[in-house]
Amino acid sequence: MKKFLQDRLQPSESVVLGGLAVVVGLVSAVGVWLFKQLIELIRDLSFNHLATFLEPLGSWTVLLLPVLGGLIVGLLLHFFIGKERYHGVAGIMESVALVGGRLRYKRMPAKAIAAAISIGSGASVGPEDPSVQIGSNIGSLIGQWLHLSDERMRALVAAGAASGVAAAFNAPIAGVFFALEIILGEISGSALGVVVLSAVTSSMFTQAVVGPEPAFHVPSYAFNSIWEFPLYLGLGLLAGPLAALYIRLLYLAQDFFHQWIKVPLWLKPSIAGVLVGGVGIFLPQIFGVGYDTIGKILNGESLGIALLLGLMVAKLMMTPISIAGGFPGGVFAPSLFIGAALGGVFGQTASHLFPQLELVPAAFAMVGMAALLAGAVHAPLTAILLLFEMTRDYRIILPLMFSVIISLLLSQRLQRDSVYTLGLLRKGIRLERGRDVDVMESVQVGDVMLREISALPLDFPVADLGERFLQTGIHGFAVVTEDGSLFGIVSVSDYRRALAGEFGSLEYLGVEEIATRDLITVYPDETVGEALKRMSPRDLSRLPVVARDDPLHLVGMIRRSDIVRSYDVALSRRAALRHKVQQFRLDALTPEGVNIVEIPVQPGSRCAGMQMKDIPWPEDSLIASLRHGRQVFIPHGKTLIKQGDVLIVVAEGSALEAVRSLTLKESA
Repeated sequence: MKKFLQDRLQPSESVVLGGLAVVVGLVSAVGVWLFKQLIELIRDLSFNHLATFLEPLGSWTVLLLPVLGGLIVGLLLHFFIGKERYHGVAGIMESVALVGGRLRYKRMPAKAIAAAISIGSGASVGPEDPSVQIGSNIGSLIGQWLHLSDERMRALVAAGAASGVAAAFNAPIAGVFFALEIILGEISGSALGVVVLSAVTSSMFTQAVVGPEPAFHVPSYAFNSIWEFPLYLGLGLLAGPLAALYIRLLYLAQDFFHQWIKVPLWLKPSIAGVLVGGVGIFLPQIFGVGYDTIGKILNGESLGIALLLGLMVAKLMMTPISIAGGFPGGVFAPSLFIGAALGGVFGQTASHLFPQLELVPAAFAMVGMAALLAGAVHAPLTAILLLFEMTRDYRIILPLMFSVIISLLLSQRLQRDSVYTLGLLRKGIRLERGRDVDVMESVQVGDVMLREISALPLDFPVADLGERFLQTGIHGFAVVTEDGSLFGIVSVSDYRRALAGEFGSLEYLGVEEIATRDLITVYPDETVGEALKRMSPRDLSRLPVVARDDPLHLVGMIRRSDIVRSYDVALSRRAALRHKVQQFRLDALTPEGVNIVEIPVQPGSRCAGMQMKDIPWPEDSLIASLRHGRQVFIPHGKTLIKQGDVLIVVAEGSALEAVRSLTLKESA
């Protein structure tokens, strides 16, 4: 009886996890509230006190505010944060998918301060991503302190992310779906209750401190006529391509700053600050978050089509520059700004063209916010519910859902990956449903397709076709027009039908008349798995690869043999990814100051051809794992190090350079 009572008094696992969710939600809300207060303090110091002090020197001095902020941020990044693999939410997604939600939570205070300085000094970034990071790091901190399992830690990290969004927008439902759609990658699952409880707790604290008001105060909008639906379709058709462009510009800017701006990393935020400040002289609305400007648009203040277009383009350019330059902050709020400006322009134009419909331009601005956000982050439910919670009006929900889905489908058509997942993909990590995908889904058609295409002109004689098959050993040729456009495919089967007399005499017959026109094609950015699915129903041996923006532009050919070869490529990538996962896990578990790096063994190096025990490794170093081809393993004393092997090295200080010297090619 005594044992029974003791067991009954022990809290169940669900009760403990629920209690931790409440703690995560409460602490996250406090952290986000403090973060917002710090932003307001720095913005007041920058744009009220410092700007007033500099004003006698001329209006151009506003340019100095993001430059000075960039210098401070750069020094913080250099001395207290260091280089990070991914920006913002992408790093959380990587951690949840690969290393059980383990984050370097000790860096979070410095990162929050740097983000507050970035936003407060005028950089074109948002506070939502840092808010998500605050919550996620708190969840990871609690999970690591209590030595929870990977699955429970993932749940707490997702709960922290939901709490961050709930506190940032006073929108708990949107916070829940943000965590489920983006962080965990699936809506169902055991983490749902933890995420909901944490988001509700965060929102309760936020409402207790700042009141129950939503992020934006907007009037109620009415959906007056069914004839408005075509206009919302048009808005979605504009928002989708703009969202895809926004994603690409973010990474083009990062490549530009990485490859062409050859200055120390700590100085790059100041350079970005010069560009942002220069534009801000003429369009000061782009400084910082821009919520004031969004509020004006949503409340129907007439800013003019020209000004809205200027703000949309400026924000579209300055946000990638700010982030690529090193300003910590988010892409979430800028996408809302761009969407509001786009919707405002569209709404005003439609109102002038169709005055009989009595349109409200501000309603299009609100729908534009959700449409562009969904197209950028590929999270439609988050976008819909966020805007619904902000308006608390059901009447706008139908056109909102319509435009969001149109924008999402078009954005995914033009840019398969979201603003978050593209950064991971560029590092070789493709996530679906919050996990790394199957090996055949990790290789794209463009990676293995045949680029040197054997093509025939339309008038190539069928009589000579048999000899061409024998000479080349190819079983199918692309048939192209004079300008190189894809016309069809002529295969051995088509030639046999011609020999059987199905097309008449061969003497004057050209391949144009026997080629197969009903083609199944594939795009270079689609996966090999998708190409295989299209081949199988018709037992095809090859597929033409065409440009996504021009289905008649032939860029390659993928054959069954290429798909077989892709499996080998996929296995090699999977081995490399396993190696990276070990590196990430070590990086999450090791203390600050210890370096975890990948080092390849170059031909002709001192250690190539030697056993581990015979190599003079420095004392403050450890070879954690070794990748040789497709094999990943922990080396032992008799392991033979070969050229081309990749080592994961754990080292402190000068020991890292000593290890590098052992793996570099020795000079003659």
